[in-house]
Amino acid sequence: MTSPFRTEVTDGIAELELCNPPVNAFGVDAQFALAAEMQALGRRDDVRVIIIAAVGKGFCAGLDIKEVAADPSLIVPANRANYDTFAAIHLNPKPVIAAVHGYVLGGGIGIAGAADVVVAADDAYFGVPEIDRGGMGMGAHLQRMFGVQKVRYMYFTGDTIDAAEAHRLGAVERVVQRAELRPTAREIASQMASKSPQMIGIAKRSLNGVEDGSLEDKYRWEQGFTFEAYLTGDSAEAREAFAEGREADFDMRPTSEAS
Repeated sequence: MTSPFRTEVTDGIAELELCNPPVNAFGVDAQFALAAEMQALGRRDDVRVIIIAAVGKGFCAGLDIKEVAADPSLIVPANRANYDTFAAIHLNPKPVIAAVHGYVLGGGIGIAGAADVVVAADDAYFGVPEIDRGGMGMGAHLQRMFGVQKVRYMYFTGDTIDAAEAHRLGAVERVVQRAELRPTAREIASQMASKSPQMIGIAKRSLNGVEDGSLEDKYRWEQGFTFEAYLTGDSAEAREAFAEGREADFDMRPTSEAS
């Protein structure tokens, strides 16, 4: 079986490349493996900076909804796998740069939102389609990138933000042409790798500590609502509709009657 990602380390820079066609969506086992790889890279003495990039049409579409739709019992391990992956990025002792292109959706937001720096190709766009997939989550990571009301607009509508707007709002460090994405990420990574590893490690712990609340605690709070959502009929319909490639059919009864 082909690995859904591959890693290469050169001159202190680890490049972890997502390569799980067709949309770089990850099943539970693959997500756990990704978390373990991030943790392992953080422990390596020959790694000073980590770049997460991808091949294909887009960066990452997140959780494999079709896998969960086929077996709803996977929601608990899927939650755990997502949590472990994003924590392995955010709490990694090494700086993590997300080099994104195309769609950055769902779990892709979790990766980008957990990273230290985001560099985007000019074709990148960011969104959380969870409202249309019968789940919750990524609000905490999206809110690390954008302001509260922008996050709520994106969450409640499912609308996306393009790279230029993300840069204007401060979520993206640079927007470049697709061909310049990896070189730009490597340029930033090289600058970081030239610094004292001890000072960088202390700086990252310090900066994580002064953030507004714990990202991991906020995401864990969201995951409780993910589980609650999966117990509803509308969530099941949303997952099944997505898996079957059709529009979801929600009735217009009041919420109190539908629940």
